[in-house]
Amino acid sequence: MAAEAKYSILREVGRGSYGVVYEAIVNQTRSKVAVKRMRCNVPENVELALQEFWALQSIQRQHENVIQLEECILQDGQAFQPISHRYRKSDSHLLLIETCLKGRRCMDPKSACFLWFVMEFCDGGNMNEYLLSRGPDAQLNNSFMRQLSSAVAFLHRNHIVHRDLKADNILISHRCGSPIVKVADFGLSKVCQGKGNVNQHRFSSACGSNFYMAPEVWEGHYTAKADVFALGIIFWAMVERITFRDGDTEKELLGTYICQGKELIPLGEALLENPNLKLQIPLKSKKAMPDDLCKLLRDMLAFNPKERLDAFQLEVRIRQISYGKKRQRSAS
Repeated sequence: MAAEAKYSILREVGRGSYGVVYEAIVNQTRSKVAVKRMRCNVPENVELALQEFWALQSIQRQHENVIQLEECILQDGQAFQPISHRYRKSDSHLLLIETCLKGRRCMDPKSACFLWFVMEFCDGGNMNEYLLSRGPDAQLNNSFMRQLSSAVAFLHRNHIVHRDLKADNILISHRCGSPIVKVADFGLSKVCQGKGNVNQHRFSSACGSNFYMAPEVWEGHYTAKADVFALGIIFWAMVERITFRDGDTEKELLGTYICQGKELIPLGEALLENPNLKLQIPLKSKKAMPDDLCKLLRDMLAFNPKERLDAFQLEVRIRQISYGKKRQRSAS
């Protein structure tokens, strides 16, 4: 890439429908970075790439549990132009790029146009792989739940709704010794306009991953509280190690669901069909989960969004639960 002199790509580490992620190094410092390449050949791809850019550039270097954007580079044929740091404050310049990029791709879908995202490198892979390669650990789970609650509350304070939270979109870094989670993959996120409470914004386009979608997302009328429902699915599955097999990849994934015969029904879809459905929390063993954590999960997974915690309430409640805390030895 343009940046041949600046970066050297080492290997591919992930590939999805809309982009490829590489491990790379900064040639000058030899430090590792992650580089995500998104092809902008059709308007839908451009929209996803720009959504990710708008979200990341607005929050970079502000929270340790949100992936950091180091640089974004627009590639048009053989020409490369950085569009992050220098122009971060210039909304008019970025809107010009967005308008021109969308227009040009519509006219010439075969031309080589990419957005390259250069981000901090996370050496622990994604949270799904990380947790399933280890035995259950209440203290680690507690740490991850606190970190994720803090990250999502931070995003919502900054009027960013992720809309695709799942263990595969959460990365792990060991730079500070103990594992640090990083919320990543903002391609489906929305940066809400205005200064009001983020929970007042309404969304109508159903998106996300089926097993993590809130009931109201299936209907196409939802708010930022859908992110809290997705976290509830992640937390419950993490604590009890509940998994399912992805139908396309056969990969084992963390996630909770309802069994109907041999069929696995996403929890949000099951609640939409039966709002009075009583969730069996804990699912496996009562010893694995104290009452205050059971109550917290039910409040995160409430069918009615008005009865569900918002991210700011969750950030407070998560610090009050007894699960995973080290027991103090009493003085004798």
